[in-house]
Amino acid sequence: MVRVPAAATALRRARGAPRALVRHYRARRVRPTVELVHQPHPYTRALGLVAVVLVGAWLGLLIVGNVRAPVGPMDTTMTLRPSLTGGTKINVSPLGALELRSHTAPLRLDVDVDQLDPVRSEALVNHPERLSGLQDEVARDVAHGTLDLAVRSGVAVVSGATALGLAVYRRPRRALAAGGLALALLAACGATAFATWNPKSVLEPKFSGLLSSAPSVVGNARSIVSEFDVYQKELARLVTNVTKLYDATSTLPVYAPDPTTIRVLHVSDIHLNPASWKIIASLVEQYDIDVIVDSGDTMDHGTAAENGFLDPVADLGAPYVWVRGNHDSRTTQDYLERMRNVHVLDEGRAVSVAGLRFAGTGDPQYTPDRSVKAAGDPAEVLAGDRLASALRDQRAAGTPVDIAVAHNPSAARQTDGEVPLVLAGHVHRQETDVMKYGTRLRIEGSTGGSGLRALEGRDPDPIETSILYLDRDSRRLQAWDEIRLGGLGLTTAEVSRHLPEENRPGATAPAGPSSPTP
Repeated sequence: MVRVPAAATALRRARGAPRALVRHYRARRVRPTVELVHQPHPYTRALGLVAVVLVGAWLGLLIVGNVRAPVGPMDTTMTLRPSLTGGTKINVSPLGALELRSHTAPLRLDVDVDQLDPVRSEALVNHPERLSGLQDEVARDVAHGTLDLAVRSGVAVVSGATALGLAVYRRPRRALAAGGLALALLAACGATAFATWNPKSVLEPKFSGLLSSAPSVVGNARSIVSEFDVYQKELARLVTNVTKLYDATSTLPVYAPDPTTIRVLHVSDIHLNPASWKIIASLVEQYDIDVIVDSGDTMDHGTAAENGFLDPVADLGAPYVWVRGNHDSRTTQDYLERMRNVHVLDEGRAVSVAGLRFAGTGDPQYTPDRSVKAAGDPAEVLAGDRLASALRDQRAAGTPVDIAVAHNPSAARQTDGEVPLVLAGHVHRQETDVMKYGTRLRIEGSTGGSGLRALEGRDPDPIETSILYLDRDSRRLQAWDEIRLGGLGLTTAEVSRHLPEENRPGATAPAGPSSPTP
């Protein structure tokens, strides 16, 4: 920008004045100067506007972006919150929370169950037949609440961004631009959520708090497939079950056994943690477990002095199928073989327990014995090959195996194509993999929280175990629950439901190894 001093202006006005006056002004003339005014870089201005929009929108959502809505017999508060992962979180105080991966967008839907309306609850108690129509009622309530929340959130986002833009820039045009950009961002987030909407997310919920100890909220393996097909009905079913939990006050509902489902508790890598036996016994009773499978490393050094640790196995309330881990010695194995209700698998030995046929092999390497050099993965692969050969022999004999068990995943992977399901441990983390020829490998975490090793790291390792649901007729895996408890000194609990791809609604018949009824 060029600014011309006042003296030059006066000179122009004096063009027609006497020469002496002109000479006077020329003598006093000051050269024009150029003065530069700094303007912000366009990118800087744009980033500043985006920051104002995001902060203003967030503040708007915090202040007014929620809706109180009745959902069935409950009073709830629905809120949209900024989030990196999206999804839906249902907070059921004081029972815990339920998380669903319903969508992937920068917004998360929070539903807080504030209270149970006594009038509506009493009506349900006095007229139980109304429960049959509760799901449709809840579906309508959720739809209305979500619509109101979308409108209110739009107003909150635009108002917050506009107000903050006016406070920062003090220019109405900039403030309106901030409000418009906020509305556009909200619309983009809504479009992303709609495009990534997953109505089947409720098939794999994650429970925390007291809800994690109420498996009847999840349902049995067969009803998951046959009844859960629409998201609103899914949510309605969950709310219906939560209503029953509230009605039961301090008494959690008992899991209703399903005669068509076999429940298998998979544990591994207990590593001399005495708390594991109490947890296992509690799960056996809570879930009405038919059989327990331990994929090894029950001990830490495998010495005879540790054998007394195994005594509670006989009183867990379910048959115990066990394979030797690399921390379990032959002395450990001999001690378990003499215990009632324990089935030790080794060298491909097969047994029938609780309507299922198991075969397994112990870990070929006993690593606490420092006098013997560990052979590494080649020894594990060789043990896995022998197990696969035994599985083929069982099938040829007309007694196909339903579940194979090995401690090390390297050995378990050699059974691909020979059995529908193989269980392993060793790595102290939960994993699931469908291998090349169709066998599903399920690796369990440490049910002992890594034992004394939990003290070595900064954070204690979690205690992990799984409930496997198998159909009694086909003996195929229908679903599984991953259970994760806080390690030493922690009191958290989570239960996550998972379904095999072939068992989801609308899926085709499973391809891969099968175990037909002999």
